Order: sequence, then C-alpha cells, then structure tokens
Amino acid sequence: MDFFSTTLGIGVLVAAQCLLVVGFVMISMLFLVYGDRKIWAAVQMRRGPNVVGPWGLLQTVADALKYVLKEIVIPAGADRPVYFLAPMLSFVLAMMAWAVIPFNSGWVLANINVAILFVFAMSSLEVYGVIMGGWASNSKYPFLGSLRSAAQMISYEVSLGLIIIGIIISTGSMNFTAIVEAQRGDFGLFNWYWLPHLPMVALFFISALAETNRPPFDLPEAESELVAGFMVEYSSTPFLLFMAGEYIAIFLMCALMSLLFFGGWLSPIPGLPDGALWMIAKMAFFFFLFAMVKAIVPRYRYDQLMRIGWKVFLPLSLGWVVVVAFLAKFEVLGGFWARWAIGG
Repeated sequence: MDFFSTTLGIGVLVAAQCLLVVGFVMISMLFLVYGDRKIWAAVQMRRGPNVVGPWGLLQTVADALKYVLKEIVIPAGADRPVYFLAPMLSFVLAMMAWAVIPFNSGWVLANINVAILFVFAMSSLEVYGVIMGGWASNSKYPFLGSLRSAAQMISYEVSLGLIIIGIIISTGSMNFTAIVEAQRGDFGLFNWYWLPHLPMVALFFISALAETNRPPFDLPEAESELVAGFMVEYSSTPFLLFMAGEYIAIFLMCALMSLLFFGGWLSPIPGLPDGALWMIAKMAFFFFLFAMVKAIVPRYRYDQLMRIGWKVFLPLSLGWVVVVAFLAKFEVLGGFWARWAIGG
C-alpha cells in the first residue's frame, strides 16, 4: 500500500484505471456492433450473424481480425502523414471523452467540475479527424463527405449545447455526479430530469443521431451519393479505427442521455439499490433505440437535415433555455426546475 502513495505508484494506479475504462468500452463495442447487426436483421426478418461462435457472438471479433490482417491500400496522391493521423485522431478523441463519464458514485477517472465542457471539447474536435481523412485521401467523394460531416456536426452541436444548458441551469453544476445526485428523490424515475425537461429529451436524441452520423442522418457516408463518404479510400486498420471511433461516440451519447435525463446509476424504483448496472442497462437501452432508428427510418436529404437543425431545433432549444431560466429563477412548482441545493 505504501507503493501506491508514491509518484510511481499513483502513475501505475491511474494507468490501470485508464486501461479498465478502455477495456470496458472496447469490449462493449464488440457487443454493440453485434447487437446493431442482429436488431437490423430482426427488423428485416433475417438471421444476421449466427455462425462464428455461439449465436454468432464472435462474428465481430472475426471481422476485426480480418481488418487487422488485410493489406493497407494507400491512394497514390494521398498526404500520407495526415492520411494515417485522421483515423487515429477520431478514435483517440472519442475514447478520451470517457475519462469524465461516471458509472457510479466515485467510479470516474476524472471527477472534474467542468466535465460537460470537456466532453463537448472532445466531441467538437472529432470532426477534424473526418475532415483530415477526406482531404488527405486526394479524392473528390471523400472530401465532399468530410465537408458534409463538418457542417452537420457543427449544426447539431449548437442545439445539443443549448439543451444541456437547461440541465446546467436546473442543477447549478457542470459535474456529472452532481447532475445525477440532483435527480435523486423519493419518487424514483419521476424525479429524473426527463420529466421537467421532457420537450428536450426527443430533441437531444435526434441531435445525437446527427452528431454521430447515424441513420437517418448518415449523409457524410451516404452510399447512394458518395460511395462510402470520407472513408471510401480507407481499408484495413485505418478503416477499423474510423468505425471504432464512430461506435464509441454513439455509446458516449447513450451515456450522456443516461446521466443528463435518466438518473445515471440511480434506481428507477424507490427501495432498490443504486449501482453501475442501472447505468449500463440504460446505456444499452438507448443504443437499442439508436439501432431501431437505423432500421426503420429512411435517410433524410441534406437540405432537410440542415433545415431541421437551424430552423427547428435551434429556436426550440434556445427558447427552452429562456423558459427553464424563468422556471428555475422563480422556483415554480416548489423548485421542480431548480435543484441547486441538491446538485451542488
């Protein structure tokens, strides 16, 4: 125990905690890809992965090994340093955001007071990996896809930010643990923020779809128009890093929905113990919704996507900030929108 109080011991402990979070996210990603394919298959009345391993559970592992062992094909005119840096940037930035995501009270790598700002900083920088990949490929289709992605992610980050400002006003803190604790109460799930902020839950979910380039907003990689978008010139491990970064970002949005609106690790039923299993179950449920939207909603046109973001979501989320500020200031309904004493 004396070793862990030294500088080297603290470094080893932090490294072990980081590896634990990375291991959880990467193992979860294997099941997320499998679940995504099985849900899509069930909606289309087919089987999906069912051969490799029991019930096809090892299909994702086999696909990952295939990508790792394949030859990396680089376009002749590509900017090689930027070409390889782009997928690594997308993967690393998506993974770094998990440093501030708590799974239970105290179960977090960095319990910082500006955790929401940190997550937004990481998610905002992810667009650079997409732009760099499209530009470095030296091809028109990837470049057009990357520019689409930049416009799309910037557009919907505005509404995401404004929706979260409403949560911050209610809590008086940007710390995720404080936000979850502010949702604790005697009425279980009816104390969570989904009820006072009900109009914004749907907007946040749809904005998260657009932010992560998920269908029906996968315009940066629309096969019918751009072959495969910004990833069309990528193969083998670089393509795998892009794909992993995308799924990690999707899982991050599921975690944010759980923490901001649905009580994080809090039990939905009073009397049942809280814990990390509730948090993981909520994240899995929201990923199921992501997969169902992919399976049943047709792709939007690009002009429709931009119109919804700027003409519908932006005014609604901005108006909601004003409404929540008024309700919290005057403590309407006994402070239903003002929980500073609890969260702080």
